[in-house]
Amino acid sequence: MKRTLLLFSLCISVFASTSVSAQEYDLNVFDQAVYYGMYEATVENEPIPDGAIRNSNSSYGKMLTEEQLASFGNKLTMTVTLNPLCDNYDRIGNVNLVLVPKGQTSYVYGEVGRLEIGRFITPFMDMNNTTTTSVPYVYELDHLTNLFHNDAITSDYDFWVELEVYGYQGGPGQGGAAVEIPGCAGRNDVYMGSLDFHSTTDETITDVDHFVKSLSYKYELKNYTLNGTDVLGQTVRTINFTLDQDLPDAKLHLITSNHGANAGGEEYIRRDHFIYFDEMQILMYKPGGVSCGPFFQYNTQPSCIYYDCSTSPAYPRPDTDAAWAWNNWCPGDKIPNRVIDLGDLSAGDHSFKIEVPDAQFTDGQGYFPMSVYLQGAAPLLSSNNFETTSFSVYPNPVVNTVTINAEEEVNVLNVINTLGQTVYTGTTATADLSKLQSGIYIVKAEFANGATASKRIVKE
Repeated sequence: MKRTLLLFSLCISVFASTSVSAQEYDLNVFDQAVYYGMYEATVENEPIPDGAIRNSNSSYGKMLTEEQLASFGNKLTMTVTLNPLCDNYDRIGNVNLVLVPKGQTSYVYGEVGRLEIGRFITPFMDMNNTTTTSVPYVYELDHLTNLFHNDAITSDYDFWVELEVYGYQGGPGQGGAAVEIPGCAGRNDVYMGSLDFHSTTDETITDVDHFVKSLSYKYELKNYTLNGTDVLGQTVRTINFTLDQDLPDAKLHLITSNHGANAGGEEYIRRDHFIYFDEMQILMYKPGGVSCGPFFQYNTQPSCIYYDCSTSPAYPRPDTDAAWAWNNWCPGDKIPNRVIDLGDLSAGDHSFKIEVPDAQFTDGQGYFPMSVYLQGAAPLLSSNNFETTSFSVYPNPVVNTVTINAEEEVNVLNVINTLGQTVYTGTTATADLSKLQSGIYIVKAEFANGATASKRIVKE
C-alpha cells in the first residue's frame, strides 16, 4: 500500500469498528503546559510536556498511543483549561487533530494535514487575582470517535493532538502584562494550558461507515489580498472539490471568527455571513448577539469589552442580550463549531462558498480565520484517498529565487517565517526571496484545484 504524506487537503474515508473496548475513559493529554510569547523566537531551553513536541511557542503536539485510541468509546467530550501567566489580552487558541505518517517521533508543522476541532477566546486575566484562576472550554466531539478505531487509517498514520494557545506579554511602550501586571516584567511565559478527553460508550448508537474531507484549515478570509479572497475588494472564498463516490447524510463542520484590532474594530462588529453549497445558500448567520455576561467571571483584569468605557467611571455591562448586540466576541468563551446538514450528495464536482459582503478591513488589517471539513456516511475507500496535490521546491537551500514544481497551476504562493508571519505573497510558481534574512521558512502553495500544500526551505 502506497503511503503518502498527508498535507492540508485531507481526504479520509473512515470505517468504524464494531467493538469499543471501554465504557468510560478519561485521558489527560496536556497538563498545564506552559506557552510563551507568540511573536518571539521559539524558546529552546524551557521544559516540554512529557511525550510532546514543541511546534512553536504557541503550539504543542502529542501522539495518541494505540492503547489510548482503543480505549475511546463512541461519545467524546473535550475540555481545554487555561491558567493565566503573563498575557492579559484576548486572543484565539485552538485544538487540532493531526495525522502523521506512521512511526514518526515528530513532524514538520507545515507538512501534515489537520482538522481544527475546537477554537476559543482567551480572557483578560491577571495572574495575581485569585478570584478566578482558570477558564474551561468544553466541546462535544462524538462525530470524531470513528476515526480512532479505524484500522485502515491507524495502520498508516498516527493521530496527534495539538493544543495551541497564543499570547504576548508586551513590554515598555507596548503595554500588556509586562507593564500592567506586577511580576510580569522581563518574562515571556503567557499561559498554562491543559487538555482532557472524556469518553463513554452508548450501546444504542449504531456505528456507520464514515467519510471526512478537510476543505480548509484556518484560511485567512480577507478582502485586501489575493491570498485571502476570490476577488479583491470582496470578502468571499470558494472551495471546489470532487467526490469520488456518493456521500449519504453529509454534514459540513465550520469554524469562523473575526480577528484584527484595527481602527474599525472589525473583530467585534457583527456581520452577516452567507454560506453556499453548490451555488445554493444553505445558511446565514451573524456571530455573537448574546450576552457575554456568563464569562465575566474569567476576565479578572478590567477591559473595555466587559466595562462600558464611554462613561467615567466605567461600569460593567449588564447581563442582557441587548447590551451586547454590538458584539460577536466574548473573551473566555469558545467559538461555535457549526454543523450544517447537506443531505445526500452525489459523486462528482461540488463547491463550498463563504461570503461576508459588509466586512471592512481598515488599513489592510484583520482577517476571518476559517476551518471547514465535510463528513458523511460512506463505505471504506483505499488509503490512496489520502493523496493530495504534491510539489517540490528548488533549489533548497535557496539563495535568491525559489521555484515550485507541481502538476497543478499555482494560484497563490506564500512564504512564512518561524514567527508565523507571511513575508512574501505572489501569484506565480516563482518567488524572489533575495531580500529575506537567512533562516528557515515555510513555502505554502495554493493550487488551481483548491488544494494547499507546504514545504520547509532554508534561506542562505
